[in-house]
Amino acid sequence: MSTTAELLKQASELFPDEVVTSAHVRHFDLPQGAGRFALITLDNGHDHTKPTTFGPASLANLNAAIDQVEKEAADGGIVGVGITGKPFIFAVGADLKGVEILKEYEHALAIGKGGHEVFKRLSKLAVPTFAYYNGAAMGGGVEVGLHCTYRTVSAALPAFSLPEVFLGLVPGWGGCTLLPNLIGPEKAVSVIIENSLNQNKQLKGKQVYELGIADAIFEGADFLEQSLIWTASVLKGELEIERPVIDRGEAWDQAVAKGRFIADSKVHGAAPAAYRALDIIAAAKNGDLQQGYDAEDKALADLIMGGELRAGIYAFNLVQKRGKRPAGAPDKNLARPVTKVGVVGAGLMASQLALLFLRRLEVPVVLTDIDQERVDKGVGYVHAEIDKLLGKGRINQDKANRLKALVTGVLDKAEGFADADFIIEAVFEKMGVKQKVFAEVEAVAPAHAILATNTSSLSVSEMASKLKHPERVVGFHFFNPVAVLPLLEIVRGEQTDDASLATAFGVAKKLKKTAVLVKDAPAFVVNRILTRFMGEIQNVIDEGTPVEVAEKAVEPLGLPMSPLVLLELVGPAIGLHVSETLNRAFPDRFTVSPNLKAVVEAGKRGFYVYDSGKPELDPEVAALLKQGDSVLTEEQVRDRVLDAVAQEIGLMLDEGVVAEAQDIDLCLITGAGWPFHLGGITPYLDREGVSERVNGKKFLAPGVASVPA
Repeated sequence: MSTTAELLKQASELFPDEVVTSAHVRHFDLPQGAGRFALITLDNGHDHTKPTTFGPASLANLNAAIDQVEKEAADGGIVGVGITGKPFIFAVGADLKGVEILKEYEHALAIGKGGHEVFKRLSKLAVPTFAYYNGAAMGGGVEVGLHCTYRTVSAALPAFSLPEVFLGLVPGWGGCTLLPNLIGPEKAVSVIIENSLNQNKQLKGKQVYELGIADAIFEGADFLEQSLIWTASVLKGELEIERPVIDRGEAWDQAVAKGRFIADSKVHGAAPAAYRALDIIAAAKNGDLQQGYDAEDKALADLIMGGELRAGIYAFNLVQKRGKRPAGAPDKNLARPVTKVGVVGAGLMASQLALLFLRRLEVPVVLTDIDQERVDKGVGYVHAEIDKLLGKGRINQDKANRLKALVTGVLDKAEGFADADFIIEAVFEKMGVKQKVFAEVEAVAPAHAILATNTSSLSVSEMASKLKHPERVVGFHFFNPVAVLPLLEIVRGEQTDDASLATAFGVAKKLKKTAVLVKDAPAFVVNRILTRFMGEIQNVIDEGTPVEVAEKAVEPLGLPMSPLVLLELVGPAIGLHVSETLNRAFPDRFTVSPNLKAVVEAGKRGFYVYDSGKPELDPEVAALLKQGDSVLTEEQVRDRVLDAVAQEIGLMLDEGVVAEAQDIDLCLITGAGWPFHLGGITPYLDREGVSERVNGKKFLAPGVASVPA
């Protein structure tokens, strides 16, 4: 038995629950008399909803298939070997469930070595090898193809990526070494670093071909057939594949430097994966593949045994699994059908909501507002956005016409809402205004209609308290921009019944949003945590710490933007309003900054000006600031901010605002763009010792978002 087989056997014993991928070998004669060919198909026996992955037993199956074709190639029985996937899926990489349970460094090292040893054999066969990317290919799925001599890609391929850096790993089965040697370092840095850190951006088939990763592209309908005709031409020498000469001089160093700049701007040195990947790409300049594979093995093992990867996998599982099965949601069979939607308000937020409901539900949507001009503007916004989708080729003319016909605007709520099943308000954030709107809607809406509020901080129970049927009121809090941020906080008021709640969750699913059940508590989850976080930043500035020190202090968190840039995005007036709401609820912990108040009263839209292209403190804002003389260091600011956040999360869990710490993290990742490599926030607070310092205990059990004990 070879060392590779032994290695994989040991690894598979550690991972008994693997969904095993088989590697079927079949033989046939290629067209044009090109000769006998062996095709390996990767298939885990499930449909496309359970993508094919590589765990130890799966790698062992591929290894055995290569044993077979290696012998046939050596004996002259075949002229080439191809590898492809089941319908819609090529392969999506290493099985992360197996990575999660690893406790020993040696076992982590074996994962890297095992993949390399198997995949490398494809490049050493006595005949040319071909990868046919027929469907989704990620991570190890991409890498197995990189070890082949040639590659084709389907024009219908929806998703192709090396997402490892996004999760806290490196492409460790050849990706960091082979890709820059195939397409050049600049393009490789774009795929491995930039796309990964850009919320795991996926490539389509056409882009895979244009980057030079694939040598040919064919339509999805007869992809394999066309790939085999092309293969025959290559093997007969009728078609010569030319690849660009790679610049191994200064251009290589510049590409790596650009990668470091991208990593710094995204994670600020706070997560190691991108930098480890860049080190390997830098070293790949000399073209020594084995040296690259060894470096990948070591980086993979180091990262698997580090906290960031576990936090990254934890975050991935939250979004993929918990996000699709919300904790505490009622039986979905209680949900009522929604065949018409009403939107109260026609401002920007209301118009964004109307567009979302229209696109996802494809039912009539009616907007109302206080005058015809506003109504027309709201409907006009939706029409313009549909035209943009048409212009980009995302929808065809028929669909554009149909969608436009479904959206209308009226002044009379009775006319608009008499047959609506789901009515959402997005009016001014004042309790009296919201209560008045709901009273008007209840008077004209059908008895079964859900009344939803997009409030960001007000009490849903109080809003419903004066209605005849408060049980049908539910909080439905979206995040801005509505089309981009997946989170939807679904708030259960004191009177909300199960049928209304189930309908709200059903609608959320159709809207393709990540719904989290939240108790009716001030500012719910994201705004409460962000306001405490921002409040502490504001406090240290008010007390005397320079603005740039306070901002820089939280850079190691690797947040998508600095606190004061975020405040600008939210709008200082809204930030002030939420802090006032929370100050009324919890005056001992939430302050109202006099400086923020002064900025809002002066009509300033933020703290910065961008005259030089980068943010600089606005001189007019600087003149407004009244600061004390207590100046903190970056470390002191960071400790204060993290302590405040840990305290607030602890109190929220004690109050039962959400079911578990996992829901806090899911909310911050999907509603505020907090990084995957932190796992949201609680794994980071646990890892840095903040949770125990503040609350006397960790938020998560050992082995959850950390290396198992």
